Amino acid sequence: MGATENNELEHQIIETAKQLFIEKGFAETSMSDIAARVGINRPTLHYYFRTKDRMFQAVFGSIVMTLLPKVQDIIKQDLPFIDRINRILDEYVTLFTENPDIPRFICGEIQRDIDHLFATAKDMQFDKIFLVIKDRMLQEMETGKLKKVPIHTVFMTFYGLLTFPLLAKNLLTHIFLNDEADFPALMIEWKQYIIFHMTNLLYHDKEG
Repeated sequence: MGATENNELEHQIIETAKQLFIEKGFAETSMSDIAARVGINRPTLHYYFRTKDRMFQAVFGSIVMTLLPKVQDIIKQDLPFIDRINRILDEYVTLFTENPDIPRFICGEIQRDIDHLFATAKDMQFDKIFLVIKDRMLQEMETGKLKKVPIHTVFMTFYGLLTFPLLAKNLLTHIFLNDEADFPALMIEWKQYIIFHMTNLLYHDKEG
């Protein structure tokens, strides 16, 4: 098997594992489940990933590594903070509309075993990226560029507004949309309301 075939099979394994983790959860998914879904035997699967934890790291990394470095770069830019939020939202909306099950996967793992999720994130140094974002926000609050708001409030406002439509996608589609294909347009429309609420949270009271 050549390098291209190896890369294609590895990608297929990661995508299959991600779907199974979403459907069944990490704890209830076995390596045999993943191998069977891909159509390979266990020894072949173990050639790519020796343990299920390594598999989880690969799945988690395939999601987060496409996003967090971009968020870190955006947060460091010399732009008004709300403009940076706008650009960050573009990245999230693009990723989540292409992969709408990701928030459900992450939320499921938060509920299932937060320590395992945190340990995986720390092993992959994602916590350092979040620290950069947090420190930049606190610095801009101290200098008066942003209203002083608890970081957890900023976090909950941003991610609550962003993820609820994705977690409730089936409900929203059934009630408000003609077809699932209309959902990306709904997310793009919703983005302006996230910006509105983040602006109110971080700016308006400061000017009073």
